Order: sequence, then C-alpha cells, then structure tokens
Amino acid sequence: MRTRLLPLLIVLMAGVLLALGIPLGVITAGVEQQRVVVDRIDDAARFASLAQFVTARPDADDGHKTPEEDERRATLRTELARYYDLYGIRAGVFYRDRTPMAAAPVGLPVPQDGEAARAFSEALAGRRSHDPHQVWPWDDKGRIPVASPVIRDGDVVAVVMTDSPTGQLRSHVLRGWLLIAAGECAAMLVAVAAAFRLTGWVLRPIRVLDAASHDIATGRMNARVAATAGPPELRRLARSFNEMADNVEDVLEQQRAFVADASHQLRNPLSALLLRIELLALELPDGNAEIASVRTEGKRLARVLDDLLDLALAEHTAADLQLTDVAALAAERVDSWRPLADDKGVGLTYEGQSAVTGWADPVALSSALDAVIDNALKFTPEGRPVTVGVAPDGERVHITVADRGPGLTDDELSRVGDRFWRSSRHQNVSGSGLGLSITRALLTAGGATIAYAPHPPHGLKVTVTVPRTAP
Repeated sequence: MRTRLLPLLIVLMAGVLLALGIPLGVITAGVEQQRVVVDRIDDAARFASLAQFVTARPDADDGHKTPEEDERRATLRTELARYYDLYGIRAGVFYRDRTPMAAAPVGLPVPQDGEAARAFSEALAGRRSHDPHQVWPWDDKGRIPVASPVIRDGDVVAVVMTDSPTGQLRSHVLRGWLLIAAGECAAMLVAVAAAFRLTGWVLRPIRVLDAASHDIATGRMNARVAATAGPPELRRLARSFNEMADNVEDVLEQQRAFVADASHQLRNPLSALLLRIELLALELPDGNAEIASVRTEGKRLARVLDDLLDLALAEHTAADLQLTDVAALAAERVDSWRPLADDKGVGLTYEGQSAVTGWADPVALSSALDAVIDNALKFTPEGRPVTVGVAPDGERVHITVADRGPGLTDDELSRVGDRFWRSSRHQNVSGSGLGLSITRALLTAGGATIAYAPHPPHGLKVTVTVPRTAP
C-alpha cells in the first residue's frame, strides 16, 4: 500500500510546489525588470532636465545661441557619453523632427520600428513609455527601450531615448530562479520526508493488523494489536480486531473443549458397551458374524474418539520448540516402523544426510512423521518401496515421504488433510480420516508445514517443511 500511497502524496505535493513556484518565478522576473525600467525612467528624467533649456540646434547660425546654451549642450553630451561608457546603455536626446540634440554613441539613430519606435511616439505625445515586453533569461537578443518627453512651457520639445542591454537583468532573473528552484527542491525533500513519516504513521497499524491476521490464520490465536498508534479510525479498527480475535478464540476454545470432553465422556459408555458385547459373545457360538461386526464397529468408534481427543489436544497444546537433529529423528522413526514394513513386504528406507538441524517440537514432529509413514505403509502394495529423505534448503529443512501406492487425483489432493475426509477408493482401509488433520495441527503449532504432491509415475509424496531459524 505504501508504494501506491506514497507516489500519490509526492505527486500532489510536487504539483502544489510547482503551482507556487512558477508564478513566483514569473513575479521575480517582472520585479527585476520593473526595477530596471524605473531606474531607466529616472535616468531619462535626469537627461530631460538637462535638455529642456537647450533650444538651438547644433548647426544653427542665426545668432540665437548663447554661451550658456553651448555649455548646457556640452554638459548634456558629456553626461550621455559618461553614461554610455559606464553602463553600456545607449542614450540620446532628439528633437521633435527626430534630429539629434546629443547622443552616445555619436550617430545613434532614432528607432524606426518595433517597441522602441512605439515608445518614442508615446513620448512625443507627452506620455512616458509603458513597460516593455518581459525579458526572459533565454532571450539574449532582447533590449529595454525607455523614452521620456522633454517638456518646456507645457510643450514637448524633444525626447530622451535610452536603449539598455539585458545581460545583467537576465543574470539577476536567472539567479532568482535558481534560488527559487533550490527552495523548491529543499521543500520537496522536506515534503518527501514528511510523506514518508505520514505514510508510516498511517500504515504502521495496518501492517501490524496484517501481521496479526496472518498469525491468527496460521494458528497463533493469541496474536493481538496494540491500539495506541495511528489515526483514530485505525485505532478503533485495532480495538475491533482485538475484540473479534477474542471472540473467535473463545469460540474455538469452546469447540476444542467440547470435542475433548465429548471424546473423553463417550469413552466410558463405549468401553462398557464393548465389555457387554464381549460378555454376550461368550453366550453365543464361536464365529458369530454379527458379534464380529459389532466388535469391529465398536473398535472403530473407539479409534475415532481417540483421534478426536488427540486432535483437540494438538490444536490446544503450544509447541515446545527446540533445536532438533531432524535427520536423526527421521532415521529413528524409519527404524521404528521398519518391522511393520518388513511384515507387509514393503521396503522402507531412509535416504538423506546424517545430520540436519532445525527448530521443531521433537514430540510433535515424531508424531507427525509416524502418521505420514503409517499412511504410506497402509496404501503401498507389497513389494513396493517407501522412501524417507531429509534435505536442507536454505532456511528450511524438507522431510519427504514418498510411496509407490495408488496416489491421489488432483481433486483428492486439494482435500487431503481435511477432517474425516477419505478417498472413495480407500473406504475399506482402516482409519478415521483424522490422522493427517492431527499431523497438520501438530506441525502448524511449531511453525512447520505439510504439503502433498504426486510421485510419478504413481504414488504420493508428502513433504514436511521445518524452519532452520530460531522463532
């Protein structure tokens, strides 16, 4: 769930940061350009104040020029030249007929088209030029024209024109954008860290719930969840889960107690019934078929009650896990069952390593192996082999019991191990249908598993898997 929730949060936060960062970058570029434009307007106003009293043209020879006027013109030219040399900004003062009063560099023409021409025309109309188009860091050919009217006695007599390069402006804008990008990256890292913490805080109770559910599903009914972390909804869910687990455990405990008590209580009247049958058999002729049939069914019922009691105890008793030599235990069980195998004419052999350790309850594992080996010997015809093997596999140990009996179909393999289930082909074989169920309960309590598979060309292979790591 984290892999689905975390990208969603990151994408949302990235979208928010971009939605804030892009307008901020645009505003930063606009503010930088506005600062430059205001500075150029101030410069143009200063030049206009110097030029407003220069009325005679440089080439006029009509006696109207005065030494004071020549001095003002010279001052204006000196200021424009110094301005151009210092800042690299072209500037000029032009009469209404577009002839130059003073310019730097010398020979600066009046713009004839484009944004500069529009600014000049607005200045002739008595208005300062509007803000020029926005210059972006990648616009290396852009310039900023600014025009200001020279007004004397309420009339526009000349126009001050400045034409600024944009290299420094673009550098400032780019530097501002880099700072914004750095801030966005830092904010994104903080947001990602916060997203990790948030998803961890939200999903930690869910992971705990998942682990507890898995524990209960595998038989550890005492698993519970601490309802102290996470959002209030998940804490309430944890409390509901604990209540449900308590109820389920109580119901299962009542069921186990009922099965155990019923099995135990039925044994006494069944034993009395079998004793009466034996006494009745003494009064009847030897070999009476009905008495033999009743005796057989009574013993079968006693076996079912014993298996039910064993199943209830297996599901209730906690495993006593120990570091066990699984190979030695399996070889010992093979030796114990070999006399019965020899009596049936079945070749029971052990194949595998001599020493492989694993964590298991020795008593439960022995009982499970007894049930599996007994099952294999029961269904293996005379002259066929039954092989028991032990092999390590990383963090697990596999114990395999393979026979050459009739085997099971795919449908039967899906049901093997169910309580009281027996194949329709094996109804005449003695048994209660609880042996493999007891085996599974014994193994599950210790963290082991049991699996069934075909053993080609025919037969059944049962694999008991025991963990090698400490619980």
